[in-house]
Amino acid sequence: MSKNLKIVALTKKMLREGIDQNTYWKGNLTPLPKSKALWLVSNSRIEEDDYCGVIGYEDEKMISFVFMFPDLLNTSADEKTKVYWMISWWVDKQYKDTVLGTYIYNEAVNLTGKQILIKSYAENVTTFYEKQPFTVIASRLRHTIFFSLDASMLIGRFRFLKSFKFVLDKIDAMAAAAIRLVNRPKAKSRTKMLSYDYINQLDDMTWQFAEPLCKNDLIYKTKEYINWQINANQYTQTPIPTKHPYKSLQTGTSNNIYIHNLKIMKENKIIGFLSYVVNYNEFNVKYFLVEEEENYNLCVDALIENFIQKRTKFIFTDDTQLSDCITKRYSTVFTHRVTKKGLAHDETKLDFENSNMLNRDGHFY
Repeated sequence: MSKNLKIVALTKKMLREGIDQNTYWKGNLTPLPKSKALWLVSNSRIEEDDYCGVIGYEDEKMISFVFMFPDLLNTSADEKTKVYWMISWWVDKQYKDTVLGTYIYNEAVNLTGKQILIKSYAENVTTFYEKQPFTVIASRLRHTIFFSLDASMLIGRFRFLKSFKFVLDKIDAMAAAAIRLVNRPKAKSRTKMLSYDYINQLDDMTWQFAEPLCKNDLIYKTKEYINWQINANQYTQTPIPTKHPYKSLQTGTSNNIYIHNLKIMKENKIIGFLSYVVNYNEFNVKYFLVEEEENYNLCVDALIENFIQKRTKFIFTDDTQLSDCITKRYSTVFTHRVTKKGLAHDETKLDFENSNMLNRDGHFY
């Protein structure tokens, strides 16, 4: 490695100043979109001297990045304890076999006082975490429900198909259209008595509906906090993405990315709350709240009607009940399930026995 190696421990205050001076958005690759940084510093739960990440530079080139930020955890004693989510840990491929990755990772852990939570981690670092002082606090299935053949996934699995991408895209489009043709009448018929109140932020009525459903979440939820989570300002639309001056490690910039939030209404009463992110062909569920079990299927129908209208091709969720209900009520191609484990550093010394890590806990897509 070069002698001009620099490690930057990034606080909220430094990130705020960096936004004004464009400090971290130079070169082809940046740690996160500027819109995501603006969204992050707007969180009143994060204090000015709290750490939001660690960046490694060699000269002017970013070669490593750990993205993290603090949150408040519910405990059995009804107290609010500060922990840090470690969202991602990245090292440039040229430095994979050096000590840089481990060094910057340990730097991040120590800066937080070892109060670290990890919602999930990539399979290629499983061996690493098995040797670290972390405890598994949650094990859940991540469901990807496909409503098309998904050419990109097929090419990823079978590289020789790349030469046939044009043909696969056509087949994929036809398959998706056929599935929509089957599912659209079902969803339209089942939701004819519903209306959708699309919102940018929670009003008092919506918060009164959502608050008791979030009371037992791992992360302490308030109206202000959820409004921060679902704020559309964190995403940047780039109609001509090839002209955008940089790419980012964190999701948040594309020519088709947006969050939609809606109250599901029946006879002028809220029966559900849905929040989802569209990114290209992906429909990523952030919140799916239903108060009464008798309305659950109806709210699933509302979700599918939105999914069809956005012409997305697959749904991501960690909610097994939701996934099972979708596949039972609607035609799909297949569902891919993978086990994801949540970790907590041993020195957090928190009681997780009665806590569940939900889709909306640390779900900062």
